[in-house]
Amino acid sequence: MEMKLELIVVPVADVDRAKAFYAEKAGFTVDVDFSAGEDFRVVQLTPPGSACSVALMKNKETAGSLQGLHLVVTDIDAARAELAGRGLEVGDVFHFGAGGQAPGHDPERRDYGSFASFSDPDGNGWLLQEVRRDGSAA
Repeated sequence: MEMKLELIVVPVADVDRAKAFYAEKAGFTVDVDFSAGEDFRVVQLTPPGSACSVALMKNKETAGSLQGLHLVVTDIDAARAELAGRGLEVGDVFHFGAGGQAPGHDPERRDYGSFASFSDPDGNGWLLQEVRRDGSAA
């Protein structure tokens, strides 16, 4: 039986602010912005090329509590540059070694080995993770 993850709820304090961040700075496509009265609004956005979307849900108590969401990219340097060009503050590339987190790319540039992080305005944490899948090295 297949199971496909297609939607992740991201708790935010201000839906309009979060929508602007994800659409303008992160480059996500706005799929849905639906309201049914003052108390119900669904904003769904999808990262470029992804089959999984995010739904922004107003929840001041848990805003910023979602951590470790991964966006897989084929070129972490190009992805960082694109996001930074949109005004998004992205951390430096890092990898994990025997002593824990270390600066720079994975020394062998292995798939799943190089990361960079960013957060939305509420503090929900994201990671870029480089996966070439073709075995090529930089």
